[in-house]
Amino acid sequence: MGDAAPGMAVPGGAAPGTVIAETPQQRDRAKTIFEKGAPGRRAFVCPELDVPPVDPETLLPARHRRAEPPRLPECSEPEIVRHYVGISKRNFDLDSGFYPLGSCTMKHNPRLHERAAALAGHARLHPLQDLPRAQGALELMWRLQGALAEIAGLPYVSLQPSAGSHGELAGVLLTRAYHESRGETRVKVLTPDTAHGTNPATVTMAGLQVVKLATDAHGGIDLDDLRSKADTDVACLMLTNPNTLGVFDQNIETIAQVVHGVGATLYYDGANLNAVMGLSRPGDMGFDIVHYNLHKSFTQPHGGGGPGSGPIAVSERIAPFLPVPFVVRRDGANDAPNAATRARASGGGGEEQSAGAGANGAGSAQSPADGAAARPAQPMFDLDYGGGAQGDGPGSQTIGRLRGFHGNYGCCVRAYAYICSLGADGLRDASETAVLNANYLLARLREAEVAEYLPLAYGELCMHEFVLSGGPMKRELGLKTLDLAKRLLDHGFHPPTVYFPLLVEEALMVEPTETETRETLDAFAEAIAQILREAAADGPEVARGAPYTTPVRRLDEVAAAKRAVIRQALP
Repeated sequence: MGDAAPGMAVPGGAAPGTVIAETPQQRDRAKTIFEKGAPGRRAFVCPELDVPPVDPETLLPARHRRAEPPRLPECSEPEIVRHYVGISKRNFDLDSGFYPLGSCTMKHNPRLHERAAALAGHARLHPLQDLPRAQGALELMWRLQGALAEIAGLPYVSLQPSAGSHGELAGVLLTRAYHESRGETRVKVLTPDTAHGTNPATVTMAGLQVVKLATDAHGGIDLDDLRSKADTDVACLMLTNPNTLGVFDQNIETIAQVVHGVGATLYYDGANLNAVMGLSRPGDMGFDIVHYNLHKSFTQPHGGGGPGSGPIAVSERIAPFLPVPFVVRRDGANDAPNAATRARASGGGGEEQSAGAGANGAGSAQSPADGAAARPAQPMFDLDYGGGAQGDGPGSQTIGRLRGFHGNYGCCVRAYAYICSLGADGLRDASETAVLNANYLLARLREAEVAEYLPLAYGELCMHEFVLSGGPMKRELGLKTLDLAKRLLDHGFHPPTVYFPLLVEEALMVEPTETETRETLDAFAEAIAQILREAAADGPEVARGAPYTTPVRRLDEVAAAKRAVIRQALP
């Protein structure tokens, strides 16, 4: 193994006290692409211009042109490829190992869906393409709207939001618009103390006030606390069910009655939808607004900021405020997708069928243009901007557009492929297996005598995830949850979510998902048991120094948060 580096213990399985030297990645300081290459080096050289040159001043005013060329890296193609492949190898990824990050649903991303999204008709379709030439994409979006509406049990869907947090913001803005349309000014939003951190952040961004709700002894909302805080100043209750403790709140019907009783709306944070697809529907529970995480429940590669997609589904009373445009199907000629749009702009209506459980109105055939031969009407897909909606129809009082173009379309393709490949029964099976895997792993941890140091925070069973408390481990072994998490990296596993929810001491949130095998779950349980045995026999120092085999050793996360370096000077 070479010369030993002080305090460098190998991962679990080696004899106590065994040490290793630095790994090659640890010795190799990561560099930016700007620190590589050499002046004049190129990956590609364009051929000589074979058309007449154009004076740049005729194309772009001087005030918009650079005074000097940008300082871009000058690298060969092999350098570029090796640089970015090398960076990828410094990350832990789902294709390499188990990733039980609680509340993040790091399930396998089927390659079939990647191939579908990579088809030229999807990947190379310009967002400004004329609608007649984008009918396939529009139909896919329309059908996805309908499928998501059915899954949520709510009639109307917008695909615009770019992430779950963006969907949350859309939901709160819809709630605010709904109350304002009734002449009401409501400023409070109720959020449980188990809520995802994006919930209170979203409320603040929307200009409203956060009011925290307590958790009862069973892990659900404290009903007495809810009743005491539910008044006519409350605009909305934001709730995840099952919640971040992995507990399904069985009082959901009572909660809906209390919230609706004071005129507020009920918002469903869809982060944990993977536990209940095909088993229960938020709309049937009484929710008015739902956001989905297509990049979680519906298998997209995600993490590190994107890409993501957070569509929203709404009830009838919220539909007038939906962001626009959304996709509709019209019964008419395929060669005139903008006819209805022009009619709406001039005050006309135009009959349409909006996706949403197939129950938002029947389309009607349009007459052929003057002089055109009659032919069978074909369904046609269009973008509806709400301008011609009458009364309280979808988008008639829209909050506006949430982003450019039509959402993260590639995510829509993958999600639709996932839904089509599984079908209704398959989605239900996925959720049941996710719950089964979580409970199996919980049982294996108890069997491995882990529960003595890491007991379940609430209840006896769980839904798709569970939260352990590391309080006993910290007191009896001197091992913090963070130490355990870092040591798991040396065993080849990504750590679960740590220190969340905040109401659980030394919290460790584990979500195995439905795509992991029994052998993987067994190995993970054994790794945790081995780390605890190691600490009991040799003390906590080994785990406190972990990780040892990762590209970088343990970082000072507090200092990084307080003194973040977010830009680097050019060399």
